[in-house]
Amino acid sequence: MALKLSVIGTGYLGATHAACMSSLGFEVIGFDTEVSKIELLSKGKVPFYEPGLEELLSEQIRSGRLSFTTNINDLADCDVHFICVGTPQVKGGNAADLTYVNSALESIAKLVKAGGLVVGKSTVPVGTATRLRSKLIELNPKADLAWNPEFLREGFAVEDTLKPNRLVVGVVSDSAEKILKEVYASNLKENTPWVRADLPTSELVKVAANSFLATKISFINAMAEICEAADGDVTVLAKAIGYDPRIGSRFLQAGIGFGGGCLPKDIRAFMARAEELGAKQAVEFLKEIDAINLRARQRIIELVRKDLSDNLQGKKVAILGAAFKPDSDDVRDSPALDIAVQIQAAGAIVTVHDPKAITNAQKRFPVLNFSTEINDTLKDAEIVLHLTEWKIYRDIDPVKVKSLVKNAIMIDGRNALDRQLWRSAGWKFRALGRSNNE
Repeated sequence: MALKLSVIGTGYLGATHAACMSSLGFEVIGFDTEVSKIELLSKGKVPFYEPGLEELLSEQIRSGRLSFTTNINDLADCDVHFICVGTPQVKGGNAADLTYVNSALESIAKLVKAGGLVVGKSTVPVGTATRLRSKLIELNPKADLAWNPEFLREGFAVEDTLKPNRLVVGVVSDSAEKILKEVYASNLKENTPWVRADLPTSELVKVAANSFLATKISFINAMAEICEAADGDVTVLAKAIGYDPRIGSRFLQAGIGFGGGCLPKDIRAFMARAEELGAKQAVEFLKEIDAINLRARQRIIELVRKDLSDNLQGKKVAILGAAFKPDSDDVRDSPALDIAVQIQAAGAIVTVHDPKAITNAQKRFPVLNFSTEINDTLKDAEIVLHLTEWKIYRDIDPVKVKSLVKNAIMIDGRNALDRQLWRSAGWKFRALGRSNNE
């Protein structure tokens, strides 16, 4: 008989996991305490943008395998319970807030049937899973807990769930691993790498991976600073070192750095937890990684002042991009919006465009001006900043839009536009880490 699954927490991770598990043939119930969210999901709608997810969600609801509820007791019949709640940064500190994780465990503990398994997917500080497993067994001796970290990329979440590049399971018992192998049987048939780990290692895998990616991004941004000082070109440098198979070309695109709901908070929580464990020095380098990342944003603002004036009062600035990355409407710790807000605070008149993230950006920063049309955003602009690498921005014809702006000045904060194309069209073109920016 097929396993019945529950997903506790139906945000970005939970809604994606629920729909994907249902598409693999499992009966899945998604649980959340937020009534409006459950009502929306039950109609086949998602409260965020993720390519392909809404279509998959609607399809699975129609199949009858996927449903959503606000009643925790509806999960009592399930065999496996995935905890997919958020772990935001605590206010006033770097540590992770485990309020939702703790609450999820306590809510489900006594409902888990004999032989049932609770599986954590949320990103948590090392040591959390061991503590939660002890608490679960105390409340329900016939249940067990495992940890199965997620590695979703926003914009590719469905693909990453259905066709992961590896599956990491932190387990104590063989029976827990057996259940998880049944859950992921279709992936194992496709020879997806399976990594069995203890609970602490499974927790560390996610934060270690994110820390490595953050390090690689900040490294190339540090090289961009050196290239500017030495009149070099960071894009050529990145291309050259990327051919080395030990390094690779991924995440070597210099620009305004990383943001979003994972990398920034995860590396800060990692630093906080390492200090608690007495291993602070081992991750001291992450402080500089974070600092380099934030410094890239300031360097864009410095370029704006260099091209316009130290006094930005009344200057019209057009910004292309609000989301922290393309194919997402996520504006959490968005470098683009951080730059926009700082420029506006300096007195400039800022107008922001984004194909998907305007609604979320307006909620977070209502003081900014937003436009749904690129041409309206560019109209009379004294400088244009390209800050999120959406394809529609790469497809802009610089010849056609030149007549819209007051000054044909483009600062490419993502090193993604065709510099020669823009310069040939008569634009002054700048980008971080590249020579001949004048």
